[in-house]
Amino acid sequence: MTNDAPPGPITVDEIRRVPKVLLHDHLDGGLRPATVVELADETGYRGLPSTDVHALSTWFRGGAHSGSLVRYLETFSHTVAVMQTREAIRRVARECAEDLAADGVVYAEVRFAPELHVERGLSFDEVVGAVLDGFRAGSAGTPLRIRALLTAMRHQARSLEIAELAVRWRDAGVVGFDIAGAEAGNPPTRHLDAFQYIQRANGHYTIHAGEAFGLPSIWEAVQWCNADRLGHGVRIVDDITVDPDGKAILGDLANYVRDVRVPLEMCPTSNVHTGAASSIERHPIGLLRRLHFRVTVNTDNRLMSGVSLSSEFATLVDVHGYDWSDIRWLTLNAMKSAFLPFDERLDLINNIIKPGYAPYVREELAR
Repeated sequence: MTNDAPPGPITVDEIRRVPKVLLHDHLDGGLRPATVVELADETGYRGLPSTDVHALSTWFRGGAHSGSLVRYLETFSHTVAVMQTREAIRRVARECAEDLAADGVVYAEVRFAPELHVERGLSFDEVVGAVLDGFRAGSAGTPLRIRALLTAMRHQARSLEIAELAVRWRDAGVVGFDIAGAEAGNPPTRHLDAFQYIQRANGHYTIHAGEAFGLPSIWEAVQWCNADRLGHGVRIVDDITVDPDGKAILGDLANYVRDVRVPLEMCPTSNVHTGAASSIERHPIGLLRRLHFRVTVNTDNRLMSGVSLSSEFATLVDVHGYDWSDIRWLTLNAMKSAFLPFDERLDLINNIIKPGYAPYVREELAR
């Protein structure tokens, strides 16, 4: 690989200007702090720990830095609480699209759990319609193409309903299905009927696996549930041994995941915040990228972790020494792994992404 960019450190502003692809971003984890305060006032929610925007932002990030996935997930009770009306959901979705477009994202799949937004009487279909309306409004006039993933909560029993909902809306902006929530004690095999329904309908799905729980979660997601992608997948590194000479020895599961190119939706900063990785320096993305796993870079929860996709790449540049070739490679990985139809993926790759990186990286053979 040859880097044609001028010498000097790559800045977050430069990264913001190149086209990027985001596959793992939670709608209820990316609200603007000011929007949380304003929606709480409009909807009568009185449970916020603070109504001062700066203090609230600091509180959310403090929860993220706890090192516990359970504590991390507790912060969502407040964002979900202010997303219980059609108008509030539409606003959050619109601002999400605006923020991603401003960050240079050209394709995004943003996920949300409809079952979390029905406390005030909205139907699942009304929730999905409000989100998609917001996405259309926020992306209008920008290069961003934004689609939805519908998430079922793994500790609940409504996954088949959500899978059916995803298929019902797939021609209107929903491109796939997901399950999320605490992994321990809630294996993905509990939701086999939902995954099989999606498969029979020729749909796509990703599964949160290998974040807070280990190889058994990944194995079930891949070999029992036939996941198209893995949400996080960090713990696949537990099946890789690196000898004193630096040679990596892959176990059977790691070999399989790499061989069949299962995409890994990695979220480095969030993974550190939830305790899935001890630090950015020790995050498995460095090893997995070196071994040519289908690694992608994502934000997870922009509010809680205080990140953007550009800042995530900038962190990897600073810590792992990534250059423009790495950023381009990771971006192409993400676009190849998207649930968008093939011709649309190809259009974005050939007409948006490759030209966008041309000033920085020479064309290279696909890997």
